[in-house]
Amino acid sequence: MRSYQSVLILKPDLEESRVDEALGKIGEFIKSNGGAILKTEKWGKKRLAYRVKKNRFGVYLNIYHTLEPSGVIDLEKKYKLFDLLIKFMVVHLADDELERALGREEDSEGEKTAAGEGAKDKEDTKEKDDDK
Repeated sequence: MRSYQSVLILKPDLEESRVDEALGKIGEFIKSNGGAILKTEKWGKKRLAYRVKKNRFGVYLNIYHTLEPSGVIDLEKKYKLFDLLIKFMVVHLADDELERALGREEDSEGEKTAAGEGAKDKEDTKEKDDDK
């Protein structure tokens, strides 16, 4: 089974409940084909770089999932028939890319701690220089 990232753009006029409903339908389809959803991210409503199906805005969703390669073709067909979607992209992820994407939250917490320690070290060095 391979890891994939699906970036979806939904119609901009959808309510939050409809977005959740769409996400649920996509999740059910992935699971019915033997896959699993690893992580979902709602990026919210954003301005598009160019008009897509007469829309200037879209609601972005990002889904990390596993699926058999043959299931990706069926997933893309399902995306094409899904009337709430205005654009989509499915990308195969290497293992290190997937780990980076899933471990991103943990890394950001570690960076905050390291940044705080770095600032403390600079203050200690400055105090030592002042003592001389």
